[in-house]
Amino acid sequence: MSAGGASPEAIQAHYDVGNDFYRLWLDPTLTYSCALWAGEDDTLEAAQRRKLAYMAQPAIGGGATRVLDVGCGWGGMLAHLSEAGVARTVGLTLSERQREHVAGLALPGVEVRLESWREHRPGQPYDAIVSIGAFEHFADLDLSESQRLAVYRSFFEACHAWLPPGGTLMLQTIAYGPAPAPEGRRELFLDIFPESDLPRPYEIFKASDDLFEVAAFRNDREHYIRTLRAWHQNLRAHRAEAIAAVGRETVDFYLRYFVAASLMFANKYAVLLRLKLIREP
Repeated sequence: MSAGGASPEAIQAHYDVGNDFYRLWLDPTLTYSCALWAGEDDTLEAAQRRKLAYMAQPAIGGGATRVLDVGCGWGGMLAHLSEAGVARTVGLTLSERQREHVAGLALPGVEVRLESWREHRPGQPYDAIVSIGAFEHFADLDLSESQRLAVYRSFFEACHAWLPPGGTLMLQTIAYGPAPAPEGRRELFLDIFPESDLPRPYEIFKASDDLFEVAAFRNDREHYIRTLRAWHQNLRAHRAEAIAAVGRETVDFYLRYFVAASLMFANKYAVLLRLKLIREP
């Protein structure tokens, strides 16, 4: 059976467009995932930092000294954990541009590795694990339901092995919503994220059953609509600079992507899940 999910080449096709391009429309932390908004006057940066604090709270509040970030992006979470005093953090990414950026930050106690969770072999257990926006890449459209569940189960088994009893896994992922997915979902996902597909909420619960207790669960679908609109507004405001950096075709593609994704969340084709999972003995 194929392991499924996005290959390093597929990840790099999206995330290695260019760090300077992403800086034009992301917030200063370069956080490329759904923010956590509060109030009409909230800013994108404040909402992203609030999300980082929310997802890191079990680790920081629990006195974790070793934390793993699966799908660390440009290091926003790693920086947050390092600044909070976590002694040792490890970030995993399949993007060379992201790895170079994080390494260049020279964050105390932070190591970033160009490897997937499947390849990861920690020398010792972690106190907590965080994964934001990576779970969507673990399976692809060609896998059957049983194959998808096997992939997700493997991830939760790995996290279970890396944590002590009572250790926390904070997971944020887009998932399919209650409305029937549109006919063009294959083209949409293959265009935006090659070799990837979204999980169904029940698959997360089923794959983690008896390995983790789901201690908290929230659907922040509307938060992603607001995040996408903020990115769209930022990119439009810096359109000329973006075209100079990556070309008109790429810029127009991202602008269309933000609109299409916003409609997916607005029509409940997709939801944004944040889960706190506690390792069972």
